[in-house]
Amino acid sequence: MSTANQTLVRRFFDVVCNQAKLEEADALFSPEHAYHDPSNPFIVAGPEGMKQLVSTYQRAFTDAHWEIEEMLDAGAQVVTRWQGSGTHQAELMSIGPTGRQVQIAGIWIHQIAGEKIVESWNVWDTLGMLQQLGVVAHLQRAL
Repeated sequence: MSTANQTLVRRFFDVVCNQAKLEEADALFSPEHAYHDPSNPFIVAGPEGMKQLVSTYQRAFTDAHWEIEEMLDAGAQVVTRWQGSGTHQAELMSIGPTGRQVQIAGIWIHQIAGEKIVESWNVWDTLGMLQQLGVVAHLQRAL
């Protein structure tokens, strides 16, 4: 059974990310929303920042899909373990289209207040994505 906070976060993944209805971010995120992600440190505050973030990946991976694997309600925070997938079909941060498919894992924490997402922290396998795209060599463990 989902809580109201989990329903709010699930709506972000289902509607904004997977259905590409970016305008829905206005209803989900506070104007002051702060996004924290070491892979994307330049995202602006508020719903516009989330639209910018999600659309970057939707453009580069036109079949992009975010799958919720597990969601935990921690009171004012919702922790989501997610899996992303897609085919690299357009430029992504100066990386030309490779036609390669990627699958990455991440954990996203959303802070909820006043029925809006006010802050979030996202950590995901950026290196793994770059390796799958073939732009970073796979590191091998020396034994």
